[in-house]
Amino acid sequence: MRGDVAPGGYFPFGVRSYAQPRKDAHNVTIMRIPLFPLDTVIFPGSALPLHIFEERYREMVGECLKDDRPFGVVRAERTEMALIGCTARIVRVVERYPDGRMDILCEGVRRFEIEGLDESRSFLQADVDFFDDVGNSSTRQDREECAALHFETLHLAGIADAVTHLDLNEPVAFQLADALPSDLGFKQLLLGSRSDAERTARLREFYYDVLPQLRSAARASDGPVA
Repeated sequence: MRGDVAPGGYFPFGVRSYAQPRKDAHNVTIMRIPLFPLDTVIFPGSALPLHIFEERYREMVGECLKDDRPFGVVRAERTEMALIGCTARIVRVVERYPDGRMDILCEGVRRFEIEGLDESRSFLQADVDFFDDVGNSSTRQDREECAALHFETLHLAGIADAVTHLDLNEPVAFQLADALPSDLGFKQLLLGSRSDAERTARLREFYYDVLPQLRSAARASDGPVA
């Protein structure tokens, strides 16, 4: 782990690391992208509506729209910023306001790991290394079980189902996790996992942890049976 990265995969804010463009072990060029630190976690395929009002982010979004390029979204907490994030593609500008503010709809595209930060612009930039899964994929049986547990969890928690379609022939962990009533730390852990089988197993563990309490609460609310 690099010396400027805090344990747990977070950059401390205030650290200035100006990485030079280089090649990784697979001779892939590390790219520099604009960065949008937010108190959220976005997955590939997830929808992300944003209200852009700060001048620096108006500038950033304007450039992304002009050049048809994505920006990176990383989870940010008070003094730290996550090491792993996901790029967001601007799907459309929902509304523009007379004072320059705008509402945009974005979609998560590809995960990345930050190699260095660049604070030479009004908005933050980062040199990033994109990555995909390298571990095993989950089985269809694993996905079916996970999906069933997911829908039961949302039903008992009284949460509207945001998943409109699931193709269980393909990985679904990110799609399910996006709708989860879970903390951002857990979602960040799933984002950084490089194995669909591992992500699916972690989701299953989450459901098994929360479902007993939800089932008990549901039985209690039904009252005694006459």
